[in-house]
Amino acid sequence: MASPTISVKSTGVTIGQAAAFAGVTVKTVRHYHQHGLLNEPQRDSSGYRRYGSADLLRLVQVRTLASSGVPLAEVGALLDADAEQFTAALADVERRLTERIADLIARRDTLRQLADGDRLLLPGRALAILDRLTDLGFDPVYVASQREGLVLARALAPKFFDIFLTQLEHRLDDPQFVALTKRGWDARSWPPDDPRIDELASDLADNLLANREHLTLPTDYRPRSDDATRYGLINHHLEDHAPAWTRLNALVETKLRAAGVPIPYQ
Repeated sequence: MASPTISVKSTGVTIGQAAAFAGVTVKTVRHYHQHGLLNEPQRDSSGYRRYGSADLLRLVQVRTLASSGVPLAEVGALLDADAEQFTAALADVERRLTERIADLIARRDTLRQLADGDRLLLPGRALAILDRLTDLGFDPVYVASQREGLVLARALAPKFFDIFLTQLEHRLDDPQFVALTKRGWDARSWPPDDPRIDELASDLADNLLANREHLTLPTDYRPRSDDATRYGLINHHLEDHAPAWTRLNALVETKLRAAGVPIPYQ
C-alpha cells in the first residue's frame, strides 16, 4: 500500500502580496532587491519566493525611509546604524530636504512670474522702452523682435545692458533715428540688391555717428575671445528671415568701423 502524500503548507506570502501589504508595487520590491536593500527569499517547493514577517518588516522600513526622502543609496546604512548614527543621518537628510523645498518654492515662484511674461525676463526700464516703441507707432511685430533682442542682450552681455538701454533711450528721443529705424523695418521686404539699402545704410551710420558718445565702450572694458559671437547673436537676431537686413547691417557696420567704432567682425 502506497504511503499517503503529506501536503506541506508554504509559509509567507508571494511578492505580489508583500507589495500590496507594504503599499508599494512589485516593481518597487524588485528595485529594492537590485539595490541590496531587501534580500530575496528562497523559493519554496512550488517555485515561488515566499516573504515572511521579517522580510515584510524590512520592506516597510525601506519604503518608509525612501518615501521620506532618504536616497536609496543611504537607506541600507541607515537601517544598519546605531541610534546616534541614525539620528545624525536623519538630521542630514532633513537639511537636504529643506534646501530642496526652498529650491522648489523658488521654481514655483518663477513659474508664476512666467505667467506675467516679460516681467521675469526684463527689468522695468527695458519694459518702458518697449512701451515707448509702441507709443511711437512701431509695428507690434517689430516691438516683439526688439523684446527678443533685449532678452538676448541681457543674457549675453549683462555688463553692457544698462549702457545699451541708455543708448536706446537717447536714440528714441531723436525723431530722425525713429524715422530711419521704421524705414529699416520696412526694408525687410526689399530685395537685397535694392539701391535704397545703400542710401538707408549711409543715413543710419551718419545718424549714429552724430551721437558718437553713445557708441563708446567703458574705459575699463576688456575684450573677450567670444565677443564677436555674443555681438552677432544679439545684433543680427532674425536676419536670416530677411536677406535685406543682412546687407543693411553689414553696410552700417562697415561704415561705423571705417569711422573708428570698435564693432566686432563676425
